[in-house]
Amino acid sequence: MTMYVQSTLEGFPGEIYSSILVVLIIFIISLIVYIKVRKTDPLAKPKGIVHLAELLVTTIDNMVKNYMSPGLKFLGSYFTALSLYLFIAFIFGLLGLPTPITYFMVPLLFALMTFILIHGVAIYYQRWKYFKRYTAPIAFFLPINLITMWSPLLSLSFRLFGNALAGWVLMAIVYNALQGLSTLIFSFLPAGLNSIFIAPFIASWLHIYFDLISAFIQTMVFITLSMIFIGQEVPNDVIETKQVADTREA
Repeated sequence: MTMYVQSTLEGFPGEIYSSILVVLIIFIISLIVYIKVRKTDPLAKPKGIVHLAELLVTTIDNMVKNYMSPGLKFLGSYFTALSLYLFIAFIFGLLGLPTPITYFMVPLLFALMTFILIHGVAIYYQRWKYFKRYTAPIAFFLPINLITMWSPLLSLSFRLFGNALAGWVLMAIVYNALQGLSTLIFSFLPAGLNSIFIAPFIASWLHIYFDLISAFIQTMVFITLSMIFIGQEVPNDVIETKQVADTREA
């Protein structure tokens, strides 16, 4: 049994271990924020990591309200955790570790969660009317509508995976080119040592875009599109009724 478990663990791709590390990092950050909040004066202006956490939560809650529906505000916590995971997973390239997003099963699972929420919200609000979409405008379009229903799953997963993989491939090409250039220029130095001089000065600037800026952009794109896809399934009359009720309470 021990040998079987060991061989199974050794067969995991590096992105799986990176994914576990991302989850552990999020857990540690959440624990620190929880401890800090417990010790923070609620009447005082938040500072440091508490301020960043409040800014993130407020931003996600506002996005849920604007792109989805006030009735779906409970999904704010899910999208907050998802945004943290995606951003941290993207910037793992800065540490020289495999990026979980370049393992297609990871973006596919996140897209699958969005897919499930889309149809779950549609069934909750529309009940039996939900199934009319598959025979609209006539029953002849049933096969086409069944194929079309998978488009959000495919578009979200491939967009996230493709951007992450493209950044990883480009950085690998840049590193190989710079190492070759450094070896050529510093050929008088011992082998192995002459290939490490140029890459840190040039590649570090490219990491700012491919790991930091791209991480923020792709995280916001995935979160925003997921919210829009889910929000489209909420009937307009439900949104208007909820907004009126919130206005009266305010």
